[in-house]
Amino acid sequence: MIEKKEKYSDLINSLPNPGLGLGLRSKHFNYILDHSPAVDWFEVISENFMDSGGRPRDVLKQIAARYPVVMHGVSLSIGSTDPLNKEYLTKLKQLAAEVKPLWVSDHLCWTGINSLNTHDLLPVVLNEESLKNVCLRINEVQDFLQRPLVFENPSTYLTFKHSTIPEYDFLRYMAEETGCGLLLDVNNVYVSAFNNDFDPVHYIHQLPHHRIVQMHIAGHQHCGTHIIDTHDRQVVQDVWRLFALAWRLTGGVATLLEWDSNIPDFEAYHTELLKAKQHMSGILNQESGPEKLEYNNDAISNPVNFLVNDIVVN
Repeated sequence: MIEKKEKYSDLINSLPNPGLGLGLRSKHFNYILDHSPAVDWFEVISENFMDSGGRPRDVLKQIAARYPVVMHGVSLSIGSTDPLNKEYLTKLKQLAAEVKPLWVSDHLCWTGINSLNTHDLLPVVLNEESLKNVCLRINEVQDFLQRPLVFENPSTYLTFKHSTIPEYDFLRYMAEETGCGLLLDVNNVYVSAFNNDFDPVHYIHQLPHHRIVQMHIAGHQHCGTHIIDTHDRQVVQDVWRLFALAWRLTGGVATLLEWDSNIPDFEAYHTELLKAKQHMSGILNQESGPEKLEYNNDAISNPVNFLVNDIVVN
């Protein structure tokens, strides 16, 4: 087991930094195929293609032939106590063999129980018992897929009384025990910090930066008393500031902009991503002042059926 952990850890440490990427969304298929825009890489939602054939799968093959691709899942349910879904894992492995992604990622969460999918990314109680359960499941999945996995910190809206381990330490122990990598969603840190009243800067400082292979940035809905992770608008300045900090601490890793509702045309989506370059160099981080917040309660979160688009539904 130690040899496998070290092997997976070495593979994580050898992963490349492909640059600035975008989430692959069906409304942009034709634009990408016709114009081959200068995007460094694309992230695909694994479940959008695992059960689909026809044009979506053909488009994915064409894009994977032109660009580096990363597979990002929303239904692995690594934090569940249900048995692992071998049918799901088999389809995931088959898709990875076909697409040849740089890496495969999912979330530190659970999505259902008794074989029922809640279609949401549900928070895990963070204690020694759940850590052991999660690590055992990660080991099993990595051995099945024969590759290390990368796990994302979720956005959360509550803290369990039974949680005894800070999330940043839970992620660190996960990586140490299994050799897996980490995906730092900077917007999720900001959302969770506001909702659970902790310091996002302290959180980012405490992470094992050498285990982070990718970052996510995204927009959210601020409701005044709480924030909802909506992925439906531009990134706010406070999240860009956290991104600049994380960029410095990690030494720079692959970064992707998520946009899953009210998706703009491709050029506007790409333009928002390219703002990252100014924050990577620290220009906007130094020049921008305090941000005026606008509150709106008309928002929904990002459940799985919000991320998995009509490719699968139809």
